[in-house]
Amino acid sequence: MPDGATLMVKSLEREGVKAAFGIPGGAIIDFYDRIRDSNINHILMRHEQGAAHAADGYARASGKQGVCIATSGPGATNLVTGIANAFLDSSPVVAITGQVPTHMIGRDAFQEADIVGIVSPITKFAYQVRYTNEIPAIFRKAFQVAVDGRQGPVLIDVPKDVQQKEVPESVLEETSVNYLRPSRSPDPAKVKSIAKLLCDSERPLLICGGGVIASGAQDELLALSDYLMAPVATTLMGKGAIPEDHPLCLGMLGMHGKAEANLSTFEADTILVVGARFSDRSTGKFSEFAKQARLIHIDIDEAEIGKNIKPQCFMVSDAKLALKAIYDEVVRISKKRENTAWSRRVKELKDTFVPLYLKEAEGGLSPSKILRILREELPRESVVTTGVGQNQMWAALHFDAYSPRTFISSGGLGTMGFGFPASIGAKVARPEVPVFCVDGDGSFLMTSQNLATVAYYKIAVNVVVMDNRYLGMVKQWQDMFYRGRLSAVELGETPDMVKLAEAFGVNGARVGSYDEFRSAVRKALRSDVCNVIDVPIDPNAKVLPFVPPGRLLKEMVM
Repeated sequence: MPDGATLMVKSLEREGVKAAFGIPGGAIIDFYDRIRDSNINHILMRHEQGAAHAADGYARASGKQGVCIATSGPGATNLVTGIANAFLDSSPVVAITGQVPTHMIGRDAFQEADIVGIVSPITKFAYQVRYTNEIPAIFRKAFQVAVDGRQGPVLIDVPKDVQQKEVPESVLEETSVNYLRPSRSPDPAKVKSIAKLLCDSERPLLICGGGVIASGAQDELLALSDYLMAPVATTLMGKGAIPEDHPLCLGMLGMHGKAEANLSTFEADTILVVGARFSDRSTGKFSEFAKQARLIHIDIDEAEIGKNIKPQCFMVSDAKLALKAIYDEVVRISKKRENTAWSRRVKELKDTFVPLYLKEAEGGLSPSKILRILREELPRESVVTTGVGQNQMWAALHFDAYSPRTFISSGGLGTMGFGFPASIGAKVARPEVPVFCVDGDGSFLMTSQNLATVAYYKIAVNVVVMDNRYLGMVKQWQDMFYRGRLSAVELGETPDMVKLAEAFGVNGARVGSYDEFRSAVRKALRSDVCNVIDVPIDPNAKVLPFVPPGRLLKEMVM
């Protein structure tokens, strides 16, 4: 008869799991004994937070559930930051934790922590298995809940004795429950209302978020945009939903968004927001966002409707189904638009501001030019992940994404250290494409121990470190709002990034010119191991445009 640990592994196999990221320990050791004999590719990370971020990167790159595993107590609590990150960015991560034996729960046993209680506010489903015969059903439910509706993380906590107890083989075979609800279909009456609003509009604007990517709605978005000649702005999570070299793409809007995207929200007369939650970083001052426009909001999560900004019209629906229905209705009631005054205005805005983005920083290598060179050298289908800080916003502004799931970043939680382990997960999910992490030195050092992981498994991810020896974004704020009184932001001269890379057994290179950077990228693309490219930049370089907190999107510092 199989034991609980065997059921756990068989449940993962039944869900189609090909890879998992984790670190073993006493409370999960039985599971690790069984996974050794499975076909699941287990990647031993060097910290559990990295395991959660790798599972997140895997999920975002593949569109499938990412799996991370940890033991009880500190192993489980080390997952929490990664779980919270996945929750705020709606990423389907399945976390599996070991737990002390059931008879020891509540007695402050060695490495005991109430992980279900800890993560309940930041998961869609968190459950502690108390009976071995529950395992197949709970695993099935968890995997399906993670991708049902608005996607997000789940956690399954399995006590050690539950993993060890044997049950009949039939327990696995009897589990066939389907927890997935039908896709949320659009309301036909609201589809007609929204289509009419768009067709009556002279200056329609589409804003898309991560929900468009999660639902696979990029084709429907582009079709509607082209038919109406409606420009598209994206949130950080929506980057890549429309090719950023498309004439109607305005790029990212928000605090560090592109000027043309931000200004368009004040000139549009109708704005359709799809799969985005009106975060403070995207909208600026809530009460003043797009006051002149008719605002339409479509989201699969009803709780997001009216939470931050109240729309004139809304629909709770899957983004793909909604955009398809709206497009069909728009085609039925109107003719395709061609060269409109609004599309000419969009071109005028882009022609005005694009030269500003091309302006190079003084005093060293320009981050914007470094990222443009990276874009020129990488194939269109390459995946780029980012850390958090100036490096992230420079990448969002200056590295164009051409398709969904090719730009992966931490949005809602803003987790420093996310980029590198996320790139590992992305590369495991998509080994056939180049994967680069754009990071800052501060962010990279938070999870750089996973260089040991990529060296051991020969995972050929590459890291471009924007190296200014400061916590750059905090320094920028201190420079701009605190009279340049720098406090606790200087990182010092250590470590030497090249020596750090070489100490872990991977390639390291420091560049001093644009030609050297281009050569280093080309070498990395030909390599079958990890490459760390250290790019020294001016510590006084700023991320611009910048909308100060509490200000309007048009009040940009350029």
